[in-house]
Amino acid sequence: MIPVALTIAGSDPSGGAGLQADLKTFHQFGVYGTSIVTLLTVQNTLSVSAIEILDSNFVLAQLDAVLDDIPPQAAKVGALGSVANIKALAERAKSFSFPLVLDPVMVSKHGDSLIDDDAVKMLATQLLPAAFLVTPNILEASKLAAMKVNGVRTMEQAAAVIARQGAKHVLIKGGHLGADAVDVLWTDGQTLRLPGERIDTQHTHGTGCVLSAAITARLASGDDVVTAVTAAKRFITEAIRTSPSLGNGYGPVNMHATVES
Repeated sequence: MIPVALTIAGSDPSGGAGLQADLKTFHQFGVYGTSIVTLLTVQNTLSVSAIEILDSNFVLAQLDAVLDDIPPQAAKVGALGSVANIKALAERAKSFSFPLVLDPVMVSKHGDSLIDDDAVKMLATQLLPAAFLVTPNILEASKLAAMKVNGVRTMEQAAAVIARQGAKHVLIKGGHLGADAVDVLWTDGQTLRLPGERIDTQHTHGTGCVLSAAITARLASGDDVVTAVTAAKRFITEAIRTSPSLGNGYGPVNMHATVES
């Protein structure tokens, strides 16, 4: 049977991020995608002008409908938008029999805050311990670890702190640091440095969503965490390199990119 991956995330009508990007990425990896909508946005490559957060009961009703009929082999969580949604999902995630990838989305590409401080605290204390893998960027890692992350060494330190909060594996993305696109993966008590090519482009809308979706797809297909992360990193690098240059702002990456497995 075809592997199934689930995304629990917000909607981006421009298609470059959120659940739309997740579903496209799942498809590119040969995985059937299902989706739970947590919030609606009015956005494009230039700005986010409005956000409507769905009621947690409605979010859970969607989740039940999918899990009862088409259970996934792996799932990912993106933007949840509220304390209520984070709390509801954290409680439900305790019973998940599949790995959960948590992309702790806090700020949009345009700099708009997507959750408040109370929601950040709830995510760190309630949802993060249910995660198989958490994938923060530098800003998100700084908030989760309550420390300044400004280089590879502090990325490694923050990854260990976040792991102690309950996540089984931690991937801190270093795309915002200097000339090197080095990510740090904490797994089985060790930290691995994953170097990558930095590509000079503004078309990076949805990179975090696409990376975590690619990891989720590979986990759904049976990969171990190191294999899934390294394959996803190769994919997002090529997706950025071959961006279709759509829109007048931060354009989407190429979710049709192909890389050697």
